Amino acid sequence: MKAPDSEKLTINLGFVDLGRIDLLVRDGFYSNRSDFIRTAIRNQLVTHADVAAQATNRLSLELGLRTFTRADLEAVAAASERLEIRVLGLAIIAGDVTPELAREAIASITVLGAFHASPEVKAALADRIS
Repeated sequence: MKAPDSEKLTINLGFVDLGRIDLLVRDGFYSNRSDFIRTAIRNQLVTHADVAAQATNRLSLELGLRTFTRADLEAVAAASERLEIRVLGLAIIAGDVTPELAREAIASITVLGAFHASPEVKAALADRIS
């Protein structure tokens, strides 16, 4: 299974802001609206990089993509342990993980970014997701 490389977002913009973006696109500064928005977001992330890095360390977040396989969770459960998942990026629980195994192996989930799991696993862990 190939992990996705992005997440789709929907935003609402005022008509004047949208018109200004379209003007910049029309004049060739950006290839399209999405290009403008991605560039604006990246610029803000660079501006606040130090604050984000400090928060990542303070909250003990794992940075990037983290996949939890059925074997991973079975090993945790067999050791009578429970995971506290803390990810900044993308956390994935494999599609073959049952809701019962997820509840047995996962104590809590904190994801800043995106969390992908089956609807059944998400429902089973709803009280553990923050």
